[in-house]
Amino acid sequence: MSESSELKRVVLVGFMGAGKSAVGRRTATRLGWQFVDVDAQIEAQAGKSIAQIFRTEGEPAFREIEHRITLDLLQQSEVVISTGGGWPVRDDRMGQLPDGTLSVWLVVDAAAAVARGNRWPGTRPLLNDPNPMQRARQLLAERTPEYSRAELHLETHGASPAVLAGRIVHYIRGQEH
Repeated sequence: MSESSELKRVVLVGFMGAGKSAVGRRTATRLGWQFVDVDAQIEAQAGKSIAQIFRTEGEPAFREIEHRITLDLLQQSEVVISTGGGWPVRDDRMGQLPDGTLSVWLVVDAAAAVARGNRWPGTRPLLNDPNPMQRARQLLAERTPEYSRAELHLETHGASPAVLAGRIVHYIRGQEH
């Protein structure tokens, strides 16, 4: 976030299962802002689950819908946006965040992501692989360079969504002085 701009939005990035939705909801509540989960918006617009979109239309179609929705959200103020895990890795999206945006990387390791993903079988199409742990490690290695471009990095291991939201709000309030 540039020092000369007023904070208008928070964008949460990170791998699937990092807790972006849970942390985002709590952060928005504490700030008195709106919370938007991009994946939920995609499903609402498409009228089908993300897994169904991947199966019937493919990942490129999904990524196009995701990009369009996120571009619209980035024009809003007083919003906390939970992006999809793959959103930041295309087209220099982290480098193109508008002024007034705090980017937050919720760091999760592959083992935790797979364990969390297994709680809702069939909802993580990119882990629908004979070896989901290997696939998660591969995706995480590919995505980490972009995730790490976020201004604030928060380790999720051992921290509840409420604690992580508190850290984000504390960081924001510290920047306001």
